[in-house]
Amino acid sequence: MFRIVQLSDLHCGQQFFLPQHLERAIAEVNEMEPDVVVISGDLTSHGFKDEYVLARDYLNRVDCEAMVVIPGNHDSRNVGYVHFEELFGNRNSVLNVGRATIVAVDSSEPDLDNGQVGRGRYRMIEEAFAGAPDLRVFVLHHHLLPVPGTGRERNIVNDAGDTLECLQRAGVDLVLAGHKHVPYAWRLEDLFVVNAGTVSSSRLRGKGRPCYNVVEVEGTHVDVWRRYPFHAQEKIIQFSTEAKTYEKYTARIEDEVRST
Repeated sequence: MFRIVQLSDLHCGQQFFLPQHLERAIAEVNEMEPDVVVISGDLTSHGFKDEYVLARDYLNRVDCEAMVVIPGNHDSRNVGYVHFEELFGNRNSVLNVGRATIVAVDSSEPDLDNGQVGRGRYRMIEEAFAGAPDLRVFVLHHHLLPVPGTGRERNIVNDAGDTLECLQRAGVDLVLAGHKHVPYAWRLEDLFVVNAGTVSSSRLRGKGRPCYNVVEVEGTHVDVWRRYPFHAQEKIIQFSTEAKTYEKYTARIEDEVRST
């Protein structure tokens, strides 16, 4: 079993920050002993140094040697990306671990909620995935596709079409993103796109709950689970990286979670 955990939209330091949920999620992650932990942006609320320090303190508690961290739009506010680089390193990265190649890019723009990948990165992305074994995973903060339940869509990356074409050429299997605090999953041609909700913010839409994603890979079979800190989990999609067959699941335990 090869396991990736995706935490997104921590929003450390704001009035809506739920430290108990982040602490619980980290405890659950450490129990799972994943091969990789992906943090897909919005570590902070306003990009301030004290928020970054708090986020760094929390993530230091994650017991996983392979960690991928990128900034989100909130992290790039107030020139916050300089603090990101100081405390977390490069805003773009390539990680080869086990059977997976993970390419992560900073899709944020300073003081803007929308973002872009940028045509200057397309060649880097394709070269990073060239010859990659087995599972190919791309990580960004913003949406590549509109998400149901988020109102008028203004937050997909500006170059979503060109980025999707780039990822198709690169043979990417899975895209992990965050941003609007609404989890969802799609299949688009041979690409599977999975959005995470927020793991530790009370800024939720409708009846949503803080959650995070767990990706489990066995051979060519991939299961993606949504986990709720303090509560249960549910499978949201399963697919084959070889045959590209898939099955999506409706939320079966959300009523149970909301009632507890």
